[in-house]
Amino acid sequence: MGVMADEPEIDEYEDGDEDHTLDPEARARREAAMERIVRMGDPVLRTVARPVDGFDGELRQEIRWMGELMHDAMGVGLAAPQVGISHRLFVYRVEPDSPIIAVINPELEWTGDETELGEEGCLSIPGIQVDVERPVHVRIGGVDEFGEVVRVEASGLEARVIQHEMDHLDGVLILDRTSKDQRKAAMRTLRDLERGQTLA
Repeated sequence: MGVMADEPEIDEYEDGDEDHTLDPEARARREAAMERIVRMGDPVLRTVARPVDGFDGELRQEIRWMGELMHDAMGVGLAAPQVGISHRLFVYRVEPDSPIIAVINPELEWTGDETELGEEGCLSIPGIQVDVERPVHVRIGGVDEFGEVVRVEASGLEARVIQHEMDHLDGVLILDRTSKDQRKAAMRTLRDLERGQTLA
């Protein structure tokens, strides 16, 4: 899955090389949103999130805020641990004009036999893209912000986004799902990026 306007990578619509195509306002919103997203190295990203047991206005406000943050960060998915909240909750939107979907306490009910290797990025590991193999078809169950049962059957990019976000709820990152060589290369890139930021 390449970085294309009509086929966004997981969690990010575009990488740093294409950031210059954003208008100043969109770039400022994206930078502000990225500041609110927890980066790799924070313990919350390696912790199994707690089930949600209260379905009130506070939860719905949390979901709205996460949706706005995901939109401003130009992501296609965002899990609660990525904003420092240990809740089994994620939001996603594969198509830019589609409504944002929230799934709470999700459970993987079924996966198809067919798998596909695709490139994924992550808002919590900016600047990194790795190949991850995942089932092409999935079905999950959970509840919405009102505690009503929801079931989602998804294929292709939507299925990949859902699995990516569900991984976050179990403390799993894309670097855990890729090959050893890609993981080593990604860690080298991260060190180089951190060194560049330090020198800047």
